[in-house]
Amino acid sequence: MADPRGFKDKQYAFAAHIRDPDNVPAPEGIEERRMAIYRKLFFNNLYNLLGTFFPVLRKIHTDRQWRRFIRGFMRKHQAQTPYFLQLPEEFLGYLQDEFEAGEEDFPFLVELAHYEYAELALAVAENENELSGTDPHGNLLDGVPVKSDLSWSYAYRYAVHRISPDYLPREPEAQPVYLALYRDGEGDVGFLELNAITAALLDAVEFNEDRHTGEQLLRSLARKINYADADALVTHGADALREMRELGILTGARIPA
Repeated sequence: MADPRGFKDKQYAFAAHIRDPDNVPAPEGIEERRMAIYRKLFFNNLYNLLGTFFPVLRKIHTDRQWRRFIRGFMRKHQAQTPYFLQLPEEFLGYLQDEFEAGEEDFPFLVELAHYEYAELALAVAENENELSGTDPHGNLLDGVPVKSDLSWSYAYRYAVHRISPDYLPREPEAQPVYLALYRDGEGDVGFLELNAITAALLDAVEFNEDRHTGEQLLRSLARKINYADADALVTHGADALREMRELGILTGARIPA
């Protein structure tokens, strides 16, 4: 009967070599031709899959740079899940916590990876909105605006939604870049760029534990930021709330408590 510990040790040795073939020797007893096939198969699968999951990140890097990312991921990161759709989260975790950036690396690298991961995660999210008690056509000023569970908002230092081979900033924006990602009724993912005030408004909607109306939220926001004309902020805020509802960032309004 085969020694299960010996077999397990050989599996670990096999995996260690696949991860880092330049520094870890192949386990004994495996033909080099076969070993080379496994090395190429594992590496190319990750190379192509992660390139699909992070298309902009891949496009703005050379083949040599992308190979460096994949090899570093294989060498350093201990994945906590075998699930296919969670692989992008593992790669993001590597870039955030284990990747050692060099002089040639873009300063927005991690933020861009996070943005692309968020788009993918939102596209496959299984969240469902609880719509009972919510009027999709309700008055967003007189009622309590409701944020969709399929809308996520983030603040970035770089305009990650604009990055492309033709736009590769080396310095962050003068002000934070606020983006609301959303998934609409057709299942398509989009984004809305917010300013500091509309970003604060959306946060107020999301964390509205006292169920204040849209107008109450806007007047409270005016006081908080010392906005001179609260009535004007309510008017502009109403337009912003309506746009968010049209896109699917908000699902409607509830009757106030």
